[in-house]
Amino acid sequence: MRDKGADNQSDVTDFILAGFRVRPEFHILLFFLFLLVYGMVILGNISIMAIIVTDSHMNTPMYFFLGNLSFIDLSYSTVIAPKAMVNFLSDEKTVSFVGCAAQLFLFALFIVTEAFLLAAMAYDRFSAICNPLLYSVHMSRRLCTQLVAGSYFCGWISSILQVSVTFSVSFCASRVIDHFYCDSYQIEKISCSNLFVNKIVSLCMAALIILPTIVVIVVSYMYIVSTVLKIPSSEGRKKAFSTCSSHLGVVSLLYGTVSFVYLTPPNNPELRKVASVFYILVTPMLNPLIYSLRNKDVKQALRKILWNKKTLS
Repeated sequence: MRDKGADNQSDVTDFILAGFRVRPEFHILLFFLFLLVYGMVILGNISIMAIIVTDSHMNTPMYFFLGNLSFIDLSYSTVIAPKAMVNFLSDEKTVSFVGCAAQLFLFALFIVTEAFLLAAMAYDRFSAICNPLLYSVHMSRRLCTQLVAGSYFCGWISSILQVSVTFSVSFCASRVIDHFYCDSYQIEKISCSNLFVNKIVSLCMAALIILPTIVVIVVSYMYIVSTVLKIPSSEGRKKAFSTCSSHLGVVSLLYGTVSFVYLTPPNNPELRKVASVFYILVTPMLNPLIYSLRNKDVKQALRKILWNKKTLS
C-alpha cells in the first residue's frame, strides 16, 4: 500500500474503519450491546415475516408491505452490524475496497427502498380509509407487487449512483474512515479530489428521494385525517386512526433518526456515530414491536402460533 499524497482509488486495496473512539476495554461492551440489539432485530423481523407467510388471514396489501418492510429492516442491519461486531473484537479493523463499496451499495439500496416502501404503505392506508368500497380494486395484488418492485428499482438506481460517485474520487495518504461502517460522507472526507460534483449529485438524490416520499406520506395523511374526522362515531374514528398509528410511528422513527444524523454538526463525529446506531439497529428492532403492540391481527396470529406450539408440546 503506497502512502503518497494523492494515490488514485485504483491503488487503494483496503480501508480502516475507526469505529467508536473509546477505550479498548469498552469494545467488548459495544460488541455485546450490538449483539443483543441485532439478535432482537433478527428475532422480531423474522417473526413478523413468518406470521405473515403462515397466516392466511394476513393475505392483504397492508401485510404484504409489512412483510417487505421487515425484510428490508433485517437486510440493512445485516449489511452493517456483523462487520461492526467483528471489528470490535479485532485489532485490524480493515475492510477491503470491494467490501466497502459493496457495503455502501447494499446499505443505500435498502435504506432508499424503505423510504419509497413507506410512501407506498401511506398510499395503501389512504386507499383503505378514503376509498374503502374500491380498496380491493385499487390495491390489487399486481399493483402492490409493482409498488414494491418500483421501490427496489429506485433503491437500486440511487445506490448505483451513490457508489459510482463516492468511489470515483482519488484518495490521499489516509485510508482511515472515521465511522464503524463505510459511510459516503466519511469516505469523501479522506479524498483529495474536488467534491463539487459529489455534493451536487448527493443534493439531487436527496431531493429526488426525500421530497416525493414525504409529499406522498403527508398528502395521504391529510386526506386520511379529513376523512376520519367526518366519521360520526368516536369508535369509528378511533378504529380508523389505529390502523395508521403503527405506520406513522415507523415513519417518524426512521425520518427522525436519519434527520438527526445529518443535522448533527460535522465537527462532532462521535455523536453522528451514536445517532447512526439508532437507524441501523434501534429502528429495525422497534418496528416489529410497534406493529405487534399496535396491531390486533398480528397479536392474534402470534397468540395462535404460541398456542399451537403449546398444544403440540
